[in-house]
Amino acid sequence: MMLPGISVVIPLYNKGPYIARALNSVLAQTVRDFEVIVVDDGSTDDGAETVRGFEDPRIRLIRQENRGVSAARNEGIEAARAELVAFLDADDEWMPRHLEALLRLQDKFPRAGAYGTAYLLKENDSTIRVPPFSTDIPPEPWEGLLSNYYRDAIRGTPPISSSIVAVPKRILDEMAGFDTGAWYGEDVDLWGRIALKYPIAFTWDGMGIYHKEAENRACNKKEPIREHIFVIFARNALQAGEVPPELKGDLLEYVASRQIQIACRNLEAGRPDLARVNLKRCKTRHLWKSKYLALFRAHVPSGIYPVLSNWRSKVKGISARKPGAKTQKGGAPK
Repeated sequence: MMLPGISVVIPLYNKGPYIARALNSVLAQTVRDFEVIVVDDGSTDDGAETVRGFEDPRIRLIRQENRGVSAARNEGIEAARAELVAFLDADDEWMPRHLEALLRLQDKFPRAGAYGTAYLLKENDSTIRVPPFSTDIPPEPWEGLLSNYYRDAIRGTPPISSSIVAVPKRILDEMAGFDTGAWYGEDVDLWGRIALKYPIAFTWDGMGIYHKEAENRACNKKEPIREHIFVIFARNALQAGEVPPELKGDLLEYVASRQIQIACRNLEAGRPDLARVNLKRCKTRHLWKSKYLALFRAHVPSGIYPVLSNWRSKVKGISARKPGAKTQKGGAPK
Protein backbone atom coordinates (compact mmCIF):
# COMPACT_ATOMS: atom_id res chain seq x y z
CA MET A 1 0.00 0.00 0.00
CA MET A 2 1.40 3.38 -1.03
CA LEU A 3 2.17 5.76 1.82
CA PRO A 4 0.59 9.23 1.67
CA GLY A 5 2.74 12.25 0.87
CA ILE A 6 1.64 14.05 4.04
CA SER A 7 -0.46 13.24 7.11
CA VAL A 8 -2.92 15.79 8.51
CA VAL A 9 -3.72 15.54 12.22
CA ILE A 10 -6.86 17.27 13.55
CA PRO A 11 -7.63 17.10 17.30
CA LEU A 12 -11.38 17.32 17.92
CA TYR A 13 -13.12 18.23 21.15
CA ASN A 14 -16.66 19.67 21.07
CA LYS A 15 -16.07 21.52 17.80
CA GLY A 16 -19.05 20.06 15.98
CA PRO A 17 -20.08 23.37 14.36
CA TYR A 18 -16.64 23.81 12.74
CA ILE A 19 -15.14 20.42 11.87
CA ALA A 20 -16.86 20.17 8.47
CA ARG A 21 -15.33 23.51 7.46
CA ALA A 22 -11.87 22.31 8.49
CA LEU A 23 -12.21 19.02 6.61
CA ASN A 24 -13.59 20.68 3.49
CA SER A 25 -10.57 23.00 3.44
CA VAL A 26 -8.29 19.94 3.48
CA LEU A 27 -10.25 18.21 0.73
CA ALA A 28 -9.99 21.38 -1.39
CA GLN A 29 -6.17 21.30 -1.39
CA THR A 30 -4.27 21.40 -4.68
CA VAL A 31 -2.22 18.48 -3.30
CA ARG A 32 -4.30 15.30 -3.33
CA ASP A 33 -1.85 12.77 -1.85
CA PHE A 34 -2.65 13.02 1.85
CA GLU A 35 -4.36 11.28 4.74
CA VAL A 36 -6.44 12.97 7.44
CA ILE A 37 -6.48 11.64 10.99
CA VAL A 38 -9.17 13.16 13.20
CA VAL A 39 -8.72 12.30 16.87
CA ASP A 40 -11.92 12.80 18.83
CA ASP A 41 -10.90 13.50 22.42
CA GLY A 42 -14.08 12.42 24.18
CA SER A 43 -16.41 14.98 22.61
CA THR A 44 -19.97 15.20 23.88
CA ASP A 45 -21.39 16.89 20.78
CA ASP A 46 -22.01 15.62 17.23
CA GLY A 47 -18.52 16.36 15.88
CA ALA A 48 -17.57 12.69 15.47
CA GLU A 49 -20.81 11.98 13.59
CA THR A 50 -20.02 14.86 11.24
CA VAL A 51 -16.63 13.32 10.51
CA ARG A 52 -18.23 9.94 9.83
CA GLY A 53 -20.49 11.66 7.30
CA PHE A 54 -17.48 12.28 5.04
CA GLU A 55 -17.11 9.29 2.75
CA ASP A 56 -13.59 10.13 1.54
CA PRO A 57 -11.39 7.08 2.35
CA ARG A 58 -8.46 9.37 3.15
CA ILE A 59 -10.22 10.47 6.35
CA ARG A 60 -9.82 8.33 9.46
CA LEU A 61 -11.53 8.89 12.81
CA ILE A 62 -9.92 7.79 16.07
CA ARG A 63 -11.91 8.09 19.30
CA GLN A 64 -10.43 8.21 22.79
CA GLU A 65 -11.45 9.21 26.31
CA ASN A 66 -10.92 12.89 27.09
CA ARG A 67 -7.19 13.32 27.81
CA GLY A 68 -6.51 16.78 26.40
CA VAL A 69 -5.38 18.26 23.10
CA SER A 70 -1.74 17.18 23.49
CA ALA A 71 -2.74 13.55 23.97
CA ALA A 72 -5.04 13.81 20.95
CA ARG A 73 -2.31 15.25 18.74
CA ASN A 74 0.17 12.63 19.97
CA GLU A 75 -2.33 9.88 19.13
CA GLY A 76 -2.61 11.32 15.63
CA ILE A 77 1.17 11.46 15.28
CA GLU A 78 1.40 7.80 16.31
CA ALA A 79 -1.15 6.84 13.67
CA ALA A 80 0.38 8.98 10.90
CA ARG A 81 1.93 7.05 8.01
CA ALA A 82 3.63 9.92 6.14
CA GLU A 83 7.08 11.33 6.83
CA LEU A 84 5.65 14.84 7.22
CA VAL A 85 2.82 15.62 9.66
CA ALA A 86 0.70 18.78 9.30
CA PHE A 87 -1.54 20.06 12.07
CA LEU A 88 -4.92 21.76 11.85
CA ASP A 89 -7.24 22.71 14.70
CA ALA A 90 -10.85 21.69 14.19
CA ASP A 91 -12.13 25.29 14.18
CA ASP A 92 -9.58 26.66 11.70
CA GLU A 93 -9.10 26.16 7.95
CA TRP A 94 -6.58 26.36 5.11
CA MET A 95 -6.33 28.14 1.80
CA PRO A 96 -6.15 25.68 -1.15
CA ARG A 97 -2.34 25.84 -1.65
CA HIS A 98 -1.42 25.25 2.00
CA LEU A 99 -0.17 21.66 1.73
CA GLU A 100 1.50 22.46 -1.59
CA ALA A 101 3.46 25.25 0.13
CA LEU A 102 4.48 23.06 3.07
CA LEU A 103 5.71 20.25 0.83
CA ARG A 104 7.66 22.74 -1.29
CA LEU A 105 9.36 24.05 1.86
CA GLN A 106 10.28 20.51 2.81
CA ASP A 107 11.84 19.92 -0.62
CA LYS A 108 13.82 23.19 -0.46
CA PHE A 109 14.89 22.92 3.19
CA PRO A 110 15.06 19.22 4.12
CA ARG A 111 17.04 19.90 7.31
CA ALA A 112 14.51 22.28 8.81
CA GLY A 113 12.75 21.20 11.99
CA ALA A 114 9.36 22.71 11.16
CA TYR A 115 7.60 24.32 8.19
CA GLY A 116 5.03 27.05 8.55
CA THR A 117 2.99 29.45 6.45
CA ALA A 118 1.68 32.90 7.17
CA TYR A 119 -1.96 33.06 8.20
CA LEU A 120 -4.99 35.29 8.38
CA LEU A 121 -6.85 36.20 11.57
CA LYS A 122 -10.62 36.14 11.40
CA GLU A 123 -11.96 38.03 14.41
CA ASN A 124 -15.65 38.24 13.44
CA ASP A 125 -17.91 37.80 10.42
CA SER A 126 -16.65 40.99 8.75
CA THR A 127 -13.01 41.29 9.85
CA ILE A 128 -10.15 39.23 8.45
CA ARG A 129 -6.57 40.46 8.40
CA VAL A 130 -2.93 39.49 8.16
CA PRO A 131 -1.43 39.85 11.66
CA PRO A 132 1.75 41.94 12.14
CA PHE A 133 4.58 39.49 11.60
CA SER A 134 8.12 40.55 12.51
CA THR A 135 9.65 43.10 10.14
CA ASP A 136 12.77 40.91 10.17
CA ILE A 137 10.83 38.47 7.98
CA PRO A 138 11.16 39.66 4.36
CA PRO A 139 7.86 40.66 2.70
CA GLU A 140 5.85 38.60 0.23
CA PRO A 141 6.56 36.51 -1.78
CA TRP A 142 9.61 35.52 0.29
CA GLU A 143 10.06 32.05 1.69
CA GLY A 144 13.07 30.63 3.42
CA LEU A 145 14.66 29.88 6.79
CA LEU A 146 13.89 32.32 9.60
CA SER A 147 17.06 34.02 10.81
CA ASN A 148 15.98 33.69 14.46
CA TYR A 149 12.68 32.12 15.50
CA TYR A 150 12.75 33.52 19.04
CA ARG A 151 13.42 37.07 17.92
CA ASP A 152 10.73 36.89 15.23
CA ALA A 153 8.20 35.59 17.77
CA ILE A 154 8.95 38.53 20.10
CA ARG A 155 8.91 41.26 17.47
CA GLY A 156 5.61 40.29 15.89
CA THR A 157 2.93 37.67 15.62
CA PRO A 158 4.50 34.23 16.19
CA PRO A 159 5.47 32.80 12.77
CA ILE A 160 4.40 29.28 13.79
CA SER A 161 0.90 28.31 14.90
CA SER A 162 -0.76 24.97 15.62
CA SER A 163 -2.94 25.22 12.51
CA ILE A 164 -0.31 26.20 9.92
CA VAL A 165 2.69 24.03 10.71
CA ALA A 166 4.11 20.72 9.51
CA VAL A 167 6.87 18.78 11.28
CA PRO A 168 8.83 15.74 10.09
CA LYS A 169 7.73 12.69 12.03
CA ARG A 170 11.29 11.83 13.01
CA ILE A 171 11.60 15.19 14.77
CA LEU A 172 8.24 14.75 16.51
CA ASP A 173 9.54 11.41 17.77
CA GLU A 174 12.82 12.98 18.86
CA MET A 175 10.93 15.65 20.82
CA ALA A 176 8.51 13.07 22.29
CA GLY A 177 5.60 15.01 20.79
CA PHE A 178 3.46 17.47 22.71
CA ASP A 179 3.79 17.62 26.48
CA THR A 180 0.60 16.22 28.00
CA GLY A 181 1.23 17.88 31.36
CA ALA A 182 0.04 21.34 30.27
CA TRP A 183 -3.34 22.51 29.00
CA TYR A 184 -1.99 25.89 27.81
CA GLY A 185 1.10 26.67 25.72
CA GLU A 186 1.80 23.05 24.81
CA ASP A 187 2.09 23.94 21.12
CA VAL A 188 4.34 26.96 21.76
CA ASP A 189 6.49 24.71 23.92
CA LEU A 190 7.03 22.22 21.09
CA TRP A 191 7.89 24.87 18.49
CA GLY A 192 10.33 26.45 20.94
CA ARG A 193 12.01 23.13 21.67
CA ILE A 194 12.37 22.40 17.97
CA ALA A 195 13.79 25.87 17.26
CA LEU A 196 16.57 25.33 19.78
CA LYS A 197 17.99 22.53 17.62
CA TYR A 198 16.74 23.11 14.07
CA PRO A 199 16.05 26.00 11.67
CA ILE A 200 12.42 26.93 11.00
CA ALA A 201 11.20 27.42 7.41
CA PHE A 202 8.48 29.95 6.56
CA THR A 203 6.49 31.01 3.50
CA TRP A 204 3.85 33.63 2.77
CA ASP A 205 2.18 31.25 0.33
CA GLY A 206 -0.67 28.88 1.15
CA MET A 207 -2.00 30.71 4.19
CA GLY A 208 -4.25 29.26 6.86
CA ILE A 209 -7.17 31.05 8.51
CA TYR A 210 -7.15 31.28 12.31
CA HIS A 211 -10.70 31.76 13.60
CA LYS A 212 -10.55 33.84 16.78
CA GLU A 213 -14.33 34.19 16.78
CA ALA A 214 -14.90 30.44 17.22
CA GLU A 215 -16.34 29.26 20.53
CA ASN A 216 -14.80 26.81 23.00
CA ARG A 217 -11.18 27.75 22.25
CA ALA A 218 -8.78 26.53 24.93
CA CYS A 219 -6.86 29.82 24.81
CA ASN A 220 -10.01 31.62 26.02
CA LYS A 221 -10.14 29.72 29.32
CA LYS A 222 -9.68 32.00 32.33
CA GLU A 223 -7.84 29.63 34.64
CA PRO A 224 -4.61 30.32 36.58
CA ILE A 225 -1.31 28.93 35.29
CA ARG A 226 1.65 28.66 37.63
CA GLU A 227 4.32 28.86 34.92
CA HIS A 228 4.56 28.58 31.14
CA ILE A 229 5.72 25.10 30.22
CA PHE A 230 8.37 26.41 27.78
CA VAL A 231 9.87 28.61 30.50
CA ILE A 232 10.56 25.49 32.52
CA PHE A 233 12.18 23.77 29.52
CA ALA A 234 14.31 26.80 28.64
CA ARG A 235 15.52 27.21 32.21
CA ASN A 236 16.65 23.60 32.29
CA ALA A 237 18.32 23.89 28.87
CA LEU A 238 20.23 27.00 29.98
CA GLN A 239 21.39 25.33 33.19
CA ALA A 240 22.53 22.28 31.23
CA GLY A 241 24.53 24.41 28.78
CA GLU A 242 22.43 23.24 25.83
CA VAL A 243 21.73 26.70 24.36
CA PRO A 244 24.09 27.90 21.58
CA PRO A 245 25.72 31.23 22.52
CA GLU A 246 24.27 33.00 19.48
CA LEU A 247 20.72 32.14 20.62
CA LYS A 248 21.05 32.81 24.34
CA GLY A 249 20.12 36.51 24.37
CA ASP A 250 17.05 36.12 22.18
CA LEU A 251 15.97 32.98 24.03
CA LEU A 252 16.08 34.87 27.34
CA GLU A 253 13.93 37.66 25.90
CA TYR A 254 11.52 35.08 24.49
CA VAL A 255 11.29 33.45 27.93
CA ALA A 256 10.54 36.88 29.43
CA SER A 257 7.73 37.38 26.89
CA ARG A 258 6.16 34.06 27.97
CA GLN A 259 6.45 35.03 31.65
CA ILE A 260 4.71 38.35 31.00
CA GLN A 261 2.03 36.58 28.98
CA ILE A 262 1.31 34.12 31.79
CA ALA A 263 1.28 36.94 34.35
CA CYS A 264 -1.39 38.72 32.30
CA ARG A 265 -3.45 35.54 32.04
CA ASN A 266 -3.22 35.08 35.80
CA LEU A 267 -4.47 38.63 36.26
CA GLU A 268 -7.44 37.81 34.03
CA ALA A 269 -8.02 34.69 36.14
CA GLY A 270 -8.10 36.76 39.32
CA ARG A 271 -4.72 35.57 40.65
CA PRO A 272 -2.48 38.65 41.02
CA ASP A 273 -0.39 36.67 43.54
CA LEU A 274 0.67 34.24 40.79
CA ALA A 275 1.22 37.13 38.38
CA ARG A 276 3.62 38.75 40.84
CA VAL A 277 5.57 35.49 41.12
CA ASN A 278 5.81 35.23 37.30
CA LEU A 279 7.05 38.81 37.02
CA LYS A 280 9.54 38.52 39.88
CA ARG A 281 11.29 35.78 37.91
CA CYS A 282 11.12 37.79 34.67
CA LYS A 283 14.45 39.30 33.55
CA THR A 284 14.29 41.39 30.39
CA ARG A 285 16.27 44.09 28.60
CA HIS A 286 13.73 45.05 25.95
CA LEU A 287 10.28 44.19 27.32
CA TRP A 288 10.50 46.19 30.54
CA LYS A 289 7.54 48.44 29.66
CA SER A 290 5.25 45.42 29.31
CA LYS A 291 6.69 43.90 32.46
CA TYR A 292 6.15 46.96 34.64
CA LEU A 293 2.68 47.59 33.27
CA ALA A 294 1.75 44.04 34.25
CA LEU A 295 3.46 44.53 37.62
CA PHE A 296 1.42 47.68 38.20
CA ARG A 297 -1.76 45.78 37.43
CA ALA A 298 -0.69 43.01 39.80
CA HIS A 299 -0.41 45.46 42.70
CA VAL A 300 -3.51 47.63 42.28
CA PRO A 301 -6.98 46.48 43.40
CA SER A 302 -8.69 44.51 40.64
CA GLY A 303 -11.42 47.09 40.02
CA ILE A 304 -9.13 50.10 39.63
CA TYR A 305 -7.11 49.18 36.52
CA PRO A 306 -10.14 48.89 34.16
CA VAL A 307 -11.32 52.32 35.36
CA LEU A 308 -7.88 53.83 34.70
CA SER A 309 -7.71 52.18 31.27
CA ASN A 310 -11.15 53.53 30.29
CA TRP A 311 -10.18 56.99 31.51
CA ARG A 312 -6.93 56.89 29.49
CA SER A 313 -8.81 55.82 26.35
CA LYS A 314 -11.30 58.66 26.76
CA VAL A 315 -8.51 61.21 27.22
CA LYS A 316 -6.79 59.91 24.08
CA GLY A 317 -10.04 60.17 22.13
CA ILE A 318 -10.64 63.75 23.26
CA SER A 319 -7.08 64.75 22.34
CA ALA A 320 -7.41 63.17 18.91
CA ARG A 321 -10.56 65.20 18.18
CA LYS A 322 -9.01 68.56 19.07
CA PRO A 323 -8.49 70.96 16.14
CA GLY A 324 -4.98 70.79 14.74
CA ALA A 325 -4.24 67.32 16.12
CA LYS A 326 -1.26 65.77 14.31
CA THR A 327 -1.98 62.91 11.96
CA GLN A 328 0.02 60.07 10.52
CA LYS A 329 0.00 59.09 6.87
CA GLY A 330 -3.57 58.27 5.95
CA GLY A 331 -5.08 60.87 8.25
CA ALA A 332 -5.43 58.73 11.37
CA PRO A 333 -4.94 60.48 14.74
CA LYS A 334 -1.39 60.14 15.93
